[in-house]
Amino acid sequence: MFIPLVNISRSLTTVARTKRRVVVTGIGVVCPLGVGTRNAWEALIDSKCGITKLTEPDYGKLPCKIAALVPKGNAPHELNIDSHFTKSELRTMCPATAYALIASEEALLDAKWTPDNENDKRDTGVSVGIGMIDLVDVCMTYEALKKGYSKISPFFVPRILPNMAAGQISIKYGFRGPNHAVSTACATGAHAIGDAFRFIRGGETSVMVCGGAEACVSPLAIAAFCRLRALSTSRNDTPQEASRPFDRDRDGFVMGEGAAILVLEELNHALARGVPIYAEVLGYGLSGDASHITAPSEDGIGALLAMDRTVKDAGIESSEVTFINAHATSTPLGDTIEVKAIESLMGDHSKNVTVTSTKGAHGHLLGAAGNLEAVFTVLAIKEGVIPPTLNLYNLDMETRLNFVPHTKVKWSATTRRTALKNAFGFGGTNACLCFTQYVD
Repeated sequence: MFIPLVNISRSLTTVARTKRRVVVTGIGVVCPLGVGTRNAWEALIDSKCGITKLTEPDYGKLPCKIAALVPKGNAPHELNIDSHFTKSELRTMCPATAYALIASEEALLDAKWTPDNENDKRDTGVSVGIGMIDLVDVCMTYEALKKGYSKISPFFVPRILPNMAAGQISIKYGFRGPNHAVSTACATGAHAIGDAFRFIRGGETSVMVCGGAEACVSPLAIAAFCRLRALSTSRNDTPQEASRPFDRDRDGFVMGEGAAILVLEELNHALARGVPIYAEVLGYGLSGDASHITAPSEDGIGALLAMDRTVKDAGIESSEVTFINAHATSTPLGDTIEVKAIESLMGDHSKNVTVTSTKGAHGHLLGAAGNLEAVFTVLAIKEGVIPPTLNLYNLDMETRLNFVPHTKVKWSATTRRTALKNAFGFGGTNACLCFTQYVD
């Protein structure tokens, strides 16, 4: 039975807006829709899809033969990783760390924040997570060990540590503020942003580089998720139709890879520098399902608690939220439960709320999902455009909520544009972020 909002404890009181305000001043993206924030955003709102067929022989025997990969090449929207790193540098890091460094460079340049002053470096922190280690690296290293101890790379351990993306970013730029890494499965990127938000709001630092990265698409990873019956397996020949959040014919998610990084900044710090502001971060909420290692709680209480706590933390009424970028991965159970949780939170206001899931376009980036979709939420606020949910032809649930099938829509709001971004992970870990249009 679904638990209504009225049964939730009201022990968390609405927070008075006396804390330090936090804004987004920089964005960097490496994702299946393209390299570079504008390239990815324009592909998204133009209803393009980055999901492709996996052609290597090792995928031929697997039930799922598709994934969403970062486009490789020399075109403006593609990645030539050799142009960013030397061969010796690449030996020290996993692909996810490389993606995070590239996205961080774009975000910091976008924010005009590459300080030389030691005090500024001490006032800048990093909060970047990775959801899964590179299983190919582990397998190849184990095979090397069979040939002899000396065949093991001295960089093997640093390559597989989930905190090394944060560490490498901190080292490259000399940032000596909080150095924090989150690894909470598919909620990683959202938790990383939320924690960074709290570091700034609480006065520990003025600037945070935050987000997540993932690069674990491999035959072993695909096989493992197939054994969990989590992946889409029915559209190997039409990969761009495989990820279909909320659609009646959805049958699982599509694995993706990439990184997205945001620069968060204390408002007065940003105003003093005179840099453009994308949006304001208002709130952050967390919860646990306490139910199952891979499936969401059927009553939706975990998702509901995370959203409810976020709204309270933001110090707003739920009626101020008019857009929700859902976690919805295209799984039969998860999408339905999330819709019910959203409608339970919003009540009669549901008819004024638009819900979308951009995973139809870029797949599920696991540990980099929440942060990439947070970027798209921020850009939606900035530009007044709600991106579409691809492949949504037949909504299979009764709801008063509004959806955006196939093509973008204008975000019509009578007040400032305010949104929630959900992210849920295996183990029952949930995160929610609240962003709003910056108002002086």
